[in-house]
Amino acid sequence: MYEQFYGLAERPFQILPDPSYLFLSKGHSTALTLLRYSLQSGQGFTVITGEVGCGKTTLINHLLDEVRGQITVGLINFTTGRFEDLAEWIMMAYGLDYKAKSKAEHYDEFVKFLIGEYSAGRQVVLIVDEAQNMGVQGLEELRMLSNVNAQKDYLLHLVLVGQPELRSLLKKRELRQLTQRVSVAFHLERLTADEVREYIRHRIKIAGGREDLFTDGAIYLISAASNGIPRLVNTFCELALVYGFADSRNQIEPDVVKAVVKDRKEMGLPVAALGERLAKRASK
Repeated sequence: MYEQFYGLAERPFQILPDPSYLFLSKGHSTALTLLRYSLQSGQGFTVITGEVGCGKTTLINHLLDEVRGQITVGLINFTTGRFEDLAEWIMMAYGLDYKAKSKAEHYDEFVKFLIGEYSAGRQVVLIVDEAQNMGVQGLEELRMLSNVNAQKDYLLHLVLVGQPELRSLLKKRELRQLTQRVSVAFHLERLTADEVREYIRHRIKIAGGREDLFTDGAIYLISAASNGIPRLVNTFCELALVYGFADSRNQIEPDVVKAVVKDRKEMGLPVAALGERLAKRASK
């Protein structure tokens, strides 16, 4: 819609996770390094948490692109509070036959699969996204799977990715055996104001646009309104480009962002309190 007007090869602020646009803030860089280390060491559990929209899934997708063909990876990204058929989901994650089999048969076949991969020199990793939804019972089932080992090596390494609630869940006494096996744990924080500026310019550059497309004032308002959450940064930037295009604006300035903030607030959509106050103050 606005791409040609702003000299962009594509839309730089789409909400769907795209590893090609990964921005390595200090926190994201540390998380990625820890994930790489955890896969190389292959020990126990890895836990990555962060607020909704902070870039956890993008980070995981980037990691999967890196290890593709080197490690056997299974991904479960659909979890609920009643995650009763965990064995079937795990079998599906690795493309194994799961139909018309009992739980005991699922377990037996999965263990054989792990042993076969280990014998072939391939590490097996299971990544569970939105792991906070699994509850105590689901997480305990995962721990039982991690009991499968060969001498000094685990046959299955588990990566749990979730919202801050996952950290609270893991503090429960019932999960103390699992937490004792967590070798790497990291919590992704929101982007700082400086990181938001770098993030926006990073994505515009990848899409082929010019660095000054958003003024510093506009970026400051977006940082405040989004509270540093990358997904919300994308939302505000995307709408600002649409509004700017509609007004034939060559550059996105604070008044364009103020209009976006005002309209989102009136629709009852998320706007951080600081961003709302700044937008009102700037309009006076």
